[in-house]
Amino acid sequence: MKIAELQERAQREWQELKNGDPIIWFGLATCGLAAGAGEVIEAVQAELAESGIAAQIVPTGCLGACFVEPMMDLQKPGGPRICYGEMTPEKARTILKSYLVDGDPCADQALGTVGKGTIPGIPRLFELPVFAPQVRIATRNAGLINPEDITHYLATGGYAGLQRTLEMDPEEVIAEITKSGLRGRGGAGFPTGAKWRFARQAEGTPKYLICNADEGDPGAFMDRSVLESDPHSVLEGMLIAAYAIGASEGYLYVRSEYPLAIQRLSIALDQMRANGLLGEGLAGSGFSFDIALKEGAGAFVCGEETAMIASLEGKRGQPRPRPPFPATSGLWGKPTTINNVETLANVPAIMAKGADWFAGYGTEKSKGTKTFSLTGKVRNSGLIEVPMGMRLGDVIHTIGGGILEDREFKAVQTGGPSGGCLPASLADLTIEYESLAQAGSIMGSGGLVVLDEDTCVVDIARYFLSFTQRESCGKCPPCRLGTKQMLALLEDFCAGKGTL
Repeated sequence: MKIAELQERAQREWQELKNGDPIIWFGLATCGLAAGAGEVIEAVQAELAESGIAAQIVPTGCLGACFVEPMMDLQKPGGPRICYGEMTPEKARTILKSYLVDGDPCADQALGTVGKGTIPGIPRLFELPVFAPQVRIATRNAGLINPEDITHYLATGGYAGLQRTLEMDPEEVIAEITKSGLRGRGGAGFPTGAKWRFARQAEGTPKYLICNADEGDPGAFMDRSVLESDPHSVLEGMLIAAYAIGASEGYLYVRSEYPLAIQRLSIALDQMRANGLLGEGLAGSGFSFDIALKEGAGAFVCGEETAMIASLEGKRGQPRPRPPFPATSGLWGKPTTINNVETLANVPAIMAKGADWFAGYGTEKSKGTKTFSLTGKVRNSGLIEVPMGMRLGDVIHTIGGGILEDREFKAVQTGGPSGGCLPASLADLTIEYESLAQAGSIMGSGGLVVLDEDTCVVDIARYFLSFTQRESCGKCPPCRLGTKQMLALLEDFCAGKGTL
């Protein structure tokens, strides 16, 4: 079946869902489940059974507002979704009965509304300070659709980017991605279009595409959230990338510590096959491509592309010197492209809306948006997506809501174990690849760990160094022996035994 036909069918089913019984949307990503969403759902199901209220329960992923999980949305036919946070079983029962039976939306307990229409006394959710500065591209569907139902993705514009791609020449697709200015979101920031062109021009077949979902930085959960909330966005991105470089096989390498992401990816892959979006002549085209899911064994070093390739080949996950680069000699010695989860999640939106649209966000050298996991001593912790070029201070004080307990902002650690701490004096620093590097840190995959006045920066350095020392693959002496010596020095400092 062609994509247009799939979308038309999905739109009908989507409207049937919206026009049927009231919908109870539940945030069931890892953050929501960890906060107690399972118990809240049980209470709601009991309330529906006891009161005889007719309603549909639909799971979603993470909206990004992890600081108010568990979240529950209520939506009557033709009306907006009303979002409620910090749900408890008792609170959920009360609000459910109040709105669906008595018509009172409990405005004083609502966070905001999403969708068409308004409710008196309830603000628009995405106009709140935590959301207003954000631009949701990679996270466009997160928390708003059922990640386990391909119908929801198709009905909200999914696979439109693939449709346009299949109508273009592969070189035209690469030119479009190049024009958009998209750079790798996994850390290095290498231009995506250039990476694809290298692989396409490389000699040798077959060619392979790998999605790097081995997110291992402490405090980072961007890729996990996207995979749990909108797996089809990443999988569609893989189809587009494979078409562009001429790959026939793809691998999605995801860490085994992400069981929910793995579960939802498996469901999504099965749904793609059932709808003719994977395999031979997918979507009624002459393009054939399939994807295999590979679970990593929890080695941090396998997030490095050559170590990941070794792991996929059944070898010990260790990096190797480059060149040769994977684009010319990667998986089993064949041309290989490796893209990160967030990079691929951006691709369908770029192909659907155009390179100029995406390049309209960000700065001259850092186009588009970047997702971050905002954690540490900040009020509004969670997953955010902001335009490149936003001030660091605006992220922490506006989106993040400031420091917990009104303490002083001391620093923010960016870039994971390979990054650095940026002090409060750099609050005006803009978030882009070059500016962070010049300040002594890196963009990395997107972790932002906020430190307050009581946080010891030496302790933070010791923590991250203990992580890198523990996760060293042991192949090279400077890392195997050097990190051990550096950690010993920091442990002495923290124990009061430091000397000049």
